[in-house]
Amino acid sequence: MSEYKATTHWKSTSPDFLRGKYSREHTWTFDGGVIVPASSSPAVVPVPWSNPANVDPEEAFVASVSSCHLLTYLFLAQKKGFQIDSYKDEAIGTVVPDAKGIPWVSTIVLHPQIVYSGEKIPTPADEEQLHHKAHEFCFIANSIKTVVTVAAPAA
Repeated sequence: MSEYKATTHWKSTSPDFLRGKYSREHTWTFDGGVIVPASSSPAVVPVPWSNPANVDPEEAFVASVSSCHLLTYLFLAQKKGFQIDSYKDEAIGTVVPDAKGIPWVSTIVLHPQIVYSGEKIPTPADEEQLHHKAHEFCFIANSIKTVVTVAAPAA
């Protein structure tokens, strides 16, 4: 068993809290000491009450899924003998209302761009299998109801 901790901290900076006129800026502090400036998404709470320069929970969720897939893919590819020089993913999460009208991240599409080198280069079928297994073994993907897909590489 493993535990993962993050501290979320917000402090009021406005006397207008009860009127809804307060900053949604806050911080996330992780066990290694990294502090990330966070905020609500401007798509949810308009500026100036949100800060578009900060990471919002929706972005962090998409990044978490993408990061877990990347790390699992790297591990599996290395075990198969494929040398990876770089891996870039421009993941996109989509928020839609559910049957009750409550917004949720319904889909995340990963767009990995992977550069290989060495004597053993994976075939498209190898890559498809690695992505499938990476999704299957990703801790985050196994913890959510959001549909996660890996888009075919652009030709």
